[in-house]
Amino acid sequence: MKKQKYLTGITCTGIPHLGNYVGAIRPAIESSKDDNKSSFYFMADLHALIKCQDPALVNESSLAIAATWLAFGLDTDKAVFYRQSDVPEISELCWMMNCVAAKGLLNRAHAYKATVDANTQDGNDPDYAVTMGLYSYPVLMAADILMFNANKIPVGRDQIQHVEMARDIAGRFNHIYGEMFELPEAVVDDNMSVLKGLDGRKMSKSYNNTIPLFLEEKKLRKHINKIKTNLLEPGEPKDADSSTVFQLWEAFATPEQTAAMREEFANGIAWGEAKKQLFELINEQLKEPRERYNELVQNPAEIEAVLQKGAEKAREISVPFIQSLKEAVGIKRFS
Repeated sequence: MKKQKYLTGITCTGIPHLGNYVGAIRPAIESSKDDNKSSFYFMADLHALIKCQDPALVNESSLAIAATWLAFGLDTDKAVFYRQSDVPEISELCWMMNCVAAKGLLNRAHAYKATVDANTQDGNDPDYAVTMGLYSYPVLMAADILMFNANKIPVGRDQIQHVEMARDIAGRFNHIYGEMFELPEAVVDDNMSVLKGLDGRKMSKSYNNTIPLFLEEKKLRKHINKIKTNLLEPGEPKDADSSTVFQLWEAFATPEQTAAMREEFANGIAWGEAKKQLFELINEQLKEPRERYNELVQNPAEIEAVLQKGAEKAREISVPFIQSLKEAVGIKRFS
């Protein structure tokens, strides 16, 4: 049976937080253990340049993200784990994709439309501060996917459009030059919730409401204590389903622990006690990975060696494939 190819990337614009772990890293590591799947995981440092022009932050974030994957035990002998920029064929393919991607398609990209709408509301030129990086972000994402003919792309619902765009671009290329690409499919886990942040909105670096993944214990406790709650007193029943505290609990707890905490909410557990138990639950699960993470970031050469090995594995695929793509479009030597 032909293996399904799964591909996931994380943009290098910040330090990984609990939402990144629950939504992307943890399920990806579990998926990589399936012998019926081929897994490709990468640090999207080229994508980072769209949002971040602070070289130190991009570099720091790249190190932190790589260390995070490894600290949680990603088996890099089974998965292909690489830094996007270490596979130059991706950038080469991106140009080929740009040459078949319809401008009208890119005009409909959510990120671009949101920026244009915000500019219009503020009375600015619609394309104020819009770079070609932002505008053609979906094309680079398509190149990430199509370089390895990945056919299963785990994403949140807000990213489905990008996978559909990759399908459109691949289909157009195939129509012009012959069947070179498999058409990718978005894989959305409806059971995977988007974690809320400290303020109750989606946990996101953009909102500055995240709980960084590997905070030391005192800081982790402090962050959890900052989670926004309502004014219900101890003894008053609390709605678990609308609570950020409960949602975080559910993301880390067993089904039995979740059921027990739901009962505690119904019985009116004090917010302070709920947060105390939440800290203990999360801290216990992060202790060993935190230690490993700290060891890794103090020894970046170890991380670099893993990434270079991953780049070699990735380029065993990308180098011959880009050559066949060049020949398909007519770029070849006269021999």
